[in-house]
Amino acid sequence: MSNEISSIGRNGGLDPALLAAVNRNTVDACGLPNQAYVSRTFAEFERDGLLARTWVCIGAAGSLTNKGDARPVSLLGLPLFMVQDGDGINVFHNVCSHRGHQLIGAACRFKGSIRCPYHSWTYAFDGALRGTPHIGGPGVHEAEGFDRSRHGLKPVRSAEWMGLVFVNLSADAPDLDRHLAPLSSRWVRFLGQGDAARLKLASEDDSFSLEIEANWKLAVENFCESYHLPWIHPGLNRYSRLEDHYHIMHEGLFAGQGTRVYDPVYRAGAEFPAFSGWPEGEQRLAEYVALFPNVMLGLHVDHFYAVVLIPESHHRTREEMRIFYLDDAAESETHAESRRTTREAWRAIFLEDVGVVEGMQRGRHSPAFSGGAFSPVMDPPTHCFHKWVANGVNNRNLDTA
Repeated sequence: MSNEISSIGRNGGLDPALLAAVNRNTVDACGLPNQAYVSRTFAEFERDGLLARTWVCIGAAGSLTNKGDARPVSLLGLPLFMVQDGDGINVFHNVCSHRGHQLIGAACRFKGSIRCPYHSWTYAFDGALRGTPHIGGPGVHEAEGFDRSRHGLKPVRSAEWMGLVFVNLSADAPDLDRHLAPLSSRWVRFLGQGDAARLKLASEDDSFSLEIEANWKLAVENFCESYHLPWIHPGLNRYSRLEDHYHIMHEGLFAGQGTRVYDPVYRAGAEFPAFSGWPEGEQRLAEYVALFPNVMLGLHVDHFYAVVLIPESHHRTREEMRIFYLDDAAESETHAESRRTTREAWRAIFLEDVGVVEGMQRGRHSPAFSGGAFSPVMDPPTHCFHKWVANGVNNRNLDTA
């Protein structure tokens, strides 16, 4: 993926004056214009001119546990796939080097190599081209002058953090650890030495996915704020009220909210192991951070979740909720019922958000709306995300580390 900006223009076709209005003080600012949510052309620009230049989350490393496990991922039409090579996860463009056939259409496990279903060209898990059957004619598997080393799979720069896989399509963003340093520094007070390595992904049965008829950015915006809790999450709001929340922001990287009254009431008799570094007396703190662009994180004393937003089109998003526990709690039968109730509790909350996120998408088709307004008290985290998008569209440096 090159660094070239889409041919539709430097600003993705958005009015520069409207983008400038996003960067005003929160009380005077406007949100992103409708085109940023409803335009297929803008979505293509957004992928190549915004998402490609930073680190994008594409899934959980723990979903690929055995050598040969592979999963396809599509980012606004760009086909990729992850594969476990036994030492870690590699990411490649999901296309055969021969005639451009998609290699993987669904999650699978390859036994010894990756095989294209069209002409059976095969690749090693490191991307090297290994087999070219009948390339030189029937029964002749070599061709004079054909250099296999030039026709392997095209790799995508990738790295892992907290059990999640990130890609940088342009290959020129700062190292992931440097990029995420502000968030890692914030959470170091909660995580003891080695705690991140103790995290284990719960089974597929303990996670879930949702399909949403809305632009991915609207899911991020909704997640950033607690303003909607009294009306959309009345059950949650009964114990975690507006006044119990606080803002979390780091310009250009993440935004969200925290609560002072997290209550692990969803456990059913078996307590989960806790993070060893969690401050004494602060077990009820929990933080919910949207890590730009597309992953929503929840950190609690006894579990961690990540909701990976996979933008399937300009108006359709898949939310993949993955829940992590410490040590063997992710797979122990002792904790099976607690995991189930935890999953169902979070699923109920995210389902409550689906209607409002889809409602905002429908509203973005109205010419009477052009970005809207922000509450100067309740909306600064959401405004922080809007500014990240606007500044990225203006081709400013996305790295703030």
